[in-house]
Amino acid sequence: MDFGRGFYTTTLPDQAQKWCRKFKDKKKLAVVSVYQFDEEALENCNVLKFDTYSEEWLNFILKCRRGEDDSKFDIVMGGVANDRVFNTVELFYDGLIDKAEAIKRLRYEKPNFQIAFRSQCVMDEYLHFKRSEQV
Repeated sequence: MDFGRGFYTTTLPDQAQKWCRKFKDKKKLAVVSVYQFDEEALENCNVLKFDTYSEEWLNFILKCRRGEDDSKFDIVMGGVANDRVFNTVELFYDGLIDKAEAIKRLRYEKPNFQIAFRSQCVMDEYLHFKRSEQV
């Protein structure tokens, strides 16, 4: 939920399979769905893209996780906060680390990327289901 309520995707197949592991670990069916994204959306919709881990990226994630984001972005794109995000955010809230240290701790070692589609009409028009693959 880094970027608020939405339908989350990634352009990285390994990352999608990793996201499915939590289902496999619970002995549930794990499926990766493949979509075609019409990149015209990037020109026609309200898009926020974070190219790097930055203070702006962290501030946006913090607002989303606190339920305080009232922005009207259709699509939000950028890096994934790692699994330690809750601990890091708590340390930041408690004043034990500054934003620079929080950003450093939230980075993944491996490349990662997420796209949050936050409006149904954008998904209907620009995201097209192609197939599913059981993991």
